[in-house]
Amino acid sequence: MTTVTESTLTEVRSPSDDGLVGTVQRATPEAIDEAVEAARVAGAAWARTPRHRRYELMNRFAAALAQESDALATVLARESGKTKSETVGEVALCGRLFRGFAERMMATTDEARFLDTQAGSERDVAVTKAEPLGVVVSIIPFNFPVELFAHKVAPAIAMGNTVVVKAPEEDPLAVQRLGEIIKEVGFPDHVVTVLHGEGDVGARLVAHPDVKAVSLTGSTETGLIVAREGAKTLKRVFLELGSNDPMIVLEDADIEAAVDAALFGRSIANGQCCCATKRLLVHDAVADAFTAALQRGVEGLSVGDPLHAGTDIGPLISERAAQRVGEQVAEAVSEGARLLTGGSRDRAFFAPTILTDVPATSGVAGGVEIFGPVLPIVRFSDQDEAVEIANRSPYGLSGSVFSSDVRRAWGLAEQLDTGQVVINGSGLYRSERLGFGGFKLSGNAREGLDTTLNDYVRHKDIVLPGFSSAIDVMEAAR
Repeated sequence: MTTVTESTLTEVRSPSDDGLVGTVQRATPEAIDEAVEAARVAGAAWARTPRHRRYELMNRFAAALAQESDALATVLARESGKTKSETVGEVALCGRLFRGFAERMMATTDEARFLDTQAGSERDVAVTKAEPLGVVVSIIPFNFPVELFAHKVAPAIAMGNTVVVKAPEEDPLAVQRLGEIIKEVGFPDHVVTVLHGEGDVGARLVAHPDVKAVSLTGSTETGLIVAREGAKTLKRVFLELGSNDPMIVLEDADIEAAVDAALFGRSIANGQCCCATKRLLVHDAVADAFTAALQRGVEGLSVGDPLHAGTDIGPLISERAAQRVGEQVAEAVSEGARLLTGGSRDRAFFAPTILTDVPATSGVAGGVEIFGPVLPIVRFSDQDEAVEIANRSPYGLSGSVFSSDVRRAWGLAEQLDTGQVVINGSGLYRSERLGFGGFKLSGNAREGLDTTLNDYVRHKDIVLPGFSSAIDVMEAAR
């Protein structure tokens, strides 16, 4: 076993005031290998655990989570900088997802079929069984760590896999506590293991030959590395990556509704969300009115302590992250954009910012993703131009279209090269049921209650030749 020493402990500090929130133990290479081996061994028994028992344990976890939801939400707000109102909702969602995946797991069944569609197999019977993959690695990002713990861990363990979680290095404490609750409610040892550290921990996990699947939510750069490494051993790799999501505002749009959606879509997680509204493509005819209304809304946002009830925008995850946003804003201005409001930084806090007159050829109008509360406005003169600008990006996660003509908006939605489009609402939309995911460099997988369970199983056909009825099969099985 690895001994905890001062050199293996990492302090977790609040981006709001730099106060110490807690510490975690960094995983050594030996500890990583031990965790994977323990998960592999534990997997044999967990795969044989009846579904009703897995159902019971997952619901116990959800009930225990509810008992300490406020405390966990407070820890998450302190370590991530997200507002307390957001983290309360995130913890509640985690419990709902565990219950939801448990319910859907109970509804799954192995399939028996008579194979009389092919000459010569009229008396053959096959049973298709869903088997767990084995050890699954879940790599969790900093922006929604509790929610994504549920989206990745719950379906995997529901289907009989064991999971090694790589917690986000910036805000790992809430995820660490989730792992502790898993043990406290009675899950067998090593069904879920939480490890801490930086990219080297994730890299070793992805390369491990006993890991059968990797689910990552993170940057496109990291996702491409994981895809290449996973391909060496033909692991299943599920990727949900970055984006630069467009909102198209047509000349017949409800301007106030579009402004409200833009503010919502850029303030959640302090602008650090993959499906945030990151580009505002606004028709020339309404651009001035839209910009004026957006400026009023942005300047009315409260920036401050994420634990205070009236705060709309907290700090970014780190001071370095805020510096990076500042650099991207300056780069956009150098390319011809005009800074209308905001643009200032105080430690990890970045003021909500509007960029106007953004050239359609600039980075922020296409391939540059700003992970912070920045709203670039790009004007267009006709809807074909808007679609062309929107699809020029190498990303394709989400988007939205505003128009009073729903048929017209629907037509544009069908043209957008994104995994999701919301009509007359924010593109920052994630239903628990829908498969959430994107196209192009935004990823290759979808997560949701109705879609994810099947990702974590392999299917085996067991064939009984020469049996003509279920009675024959039952007799043979005795």
